[in-house]
Amino acid sequence: MNTAELFLKREKEVLSPFAFLTANTKGREAPADPCPYRTEFQRDRDRIIHSKSFRRLMHKTQVFFAPVDEQFRTRMTHTLEVTQIARSIARALRLNEDLTEAIAMGHDLGHTPFGHAGEEAMRICYDPEFSHYKQSLRVVDFLEKNGRGLNLTYEVRDGIVNHTGKNMASTLEGVVVKYADRIAYVNHDLDDAFFAGILSKNDIPEPLAHFFAREYSYRVDIMVNAVIKESMDQPEIGMTAEIGEAMEEMRRFLFTHVYKNSPAKHEEKKAVELLCRLYEYYVAHPLEMPAFYRDHLEAEGVERMVCDYIAGMTDQYAISTYRNLFIPEVWKGRNHD
Repeated sequence: MNTAELFLKREKEVLSPFAFLTANTKGREAPADPCPYRTEFQRDRDRIIHSKSFRRLMHKTQVFFAPVDEQFRTRMTHTLEVTQIARSIARALRLNEDLTEAIAMGHDLGHTPFGHAGEEAMRICYDPEFSHYKQSLRVVDFLEKNGRGLNLTYEVRDGIVNHTGKNMASTLEGVVVKYADRIAYVNHDLDDAFFAGILSKNDIPEPLAHFFAREYSYRVDIMVNAVIKESMDQPEIGMTAEIGEAMEEMRRFLFTHVYKNSPAKHEEKKAVELLCRLYEYYVAHPLEMPAFYRDHLEAEGVERMVCDYIAGMTDQYAISTYRNLFIPEVWKGRNHD
């Protein structure tokens, strides 16, 4: 046996009967020769980590636009926290950690600049049905590797596109990522709001204060344990009722006091207008986009490729592009010295 075959044998011996075995994958759209030292889901994880879209996550908004202070979370640090939480849950439940990790690493690859403000801009300009999770699937299926995509397995793709909302992944590993995503952002967005001075622990409603006024690590540990306790030796993933209700109540609180009406969101309208203006410009001037996007205009359509170009931008790249296109440079004149 080579190393990859030993991994597959070990999965059958030690994983839960509810885990998804790598040997049962539906495979890739384009067949690929097996790797002697990695399973298919390990290969997917590596393809995602080495992708351009993954690297750009470090400069994309989580909540705070293009923050100067490096302590605030970005889309990259969010992804890493989701991955850590998801793997902890998967390991405790004896699920497939490699599948879980690959889904978690790829779940936000399609996020726009300026977070959900960018998503709103694309819904206004391009398509009311635009969503970051569908865009994440387009990234891995087409946009990466100059139109060839990453050629990921069915199960990883399924977990990516079904990680949020009412959608549900077909594997328990994908559902674990869905819970880990929510656990991560509810807790780290609250921490960032504390750090930014938008909220204090005294602002947390009394029924929630006994839990959410505690340290980040304490809150995450309680929520992870609540998922493990409710899901152990079960054919589905859940969370104990008390903790699950508290998490949803805090999520609603954050939407009201941070995501929608806080000082951090005062610039959101400007971000939407900025991206819509960029969209309008490139629809009118598509040949000014980089070569990859120009090369696919005929096959994919101008609007589709403009959306892809803008959705892939980082916060700072979008700002600098707008500045270069629409803000005049100060005339410095000749140096007569």
